Amino acid sequence: MQNIILASASPRRKELLRQIGLTFDVWPAMGEEVMDTHVPREAVMRLSRGKMEEVLKRCDREEVLVLGADTVVALEGAVMGKPADERQARDMLQRIQGNTHQVYTGVALGMYRKGEKITSVFCQVTDVSVYPMDPREIDDYLALGEYKDKAGAYGIQGAFAAHIREIRGDYFNVVGLPVGRVWQEIKKMRKI
Repeated sequence: MQNIILASASPRRKELLRQIGLTFDVWPAMGEEVMDTHVPREAVMRLSRGKMEEVLKRCDREEVLVLGADTVVALEGAVMGKPADERQARDMLQRIQGNTHQVYTGVALGMYRKGEKITSVFCQVTDVSVYPMDPREIDDYLALGEYKDKAGAYGIQGAFAAHIREIRGDYFNVVGLPVGRVWQEIKKMRKI
């Protein structure tokens, strides 16, 4: 499927889209991400829509599908963003260890066809349970540096996999993009 633009520079999202056989261009959204709500589902849907809309405005061709996405981790309904530093990452890991948290990914797809804008925006949620971690395990994980630029201070596809007790929902959603659902939505939009 051609004529797709990913409105993200995320290496994980690029890898996941390639994994399902999509070819695409990458035009990262340049706008500042402003979270104007603390409700995780609403936050990721608004942020992903904002990325998609920004890139769609720069696109001058019809039939080009733009994909924007955003992921947050939430514990007991409170959004945990990306840690600014190791101290914040330690705090996040201490909070999620021994608990179950949610990973929310918002996805926004948009395109123009015959002058009409067609969009689809949705959110996927996955529950992730983490084994209890002692302070040494947290220190060892932080020393790897994997926490950087990761919602909730971890990457499930890396060394943190050793601490995952259970996942209920879409694994790829936790990595950063629920590609199965994305594929189904793209198919629907292409038929409209």
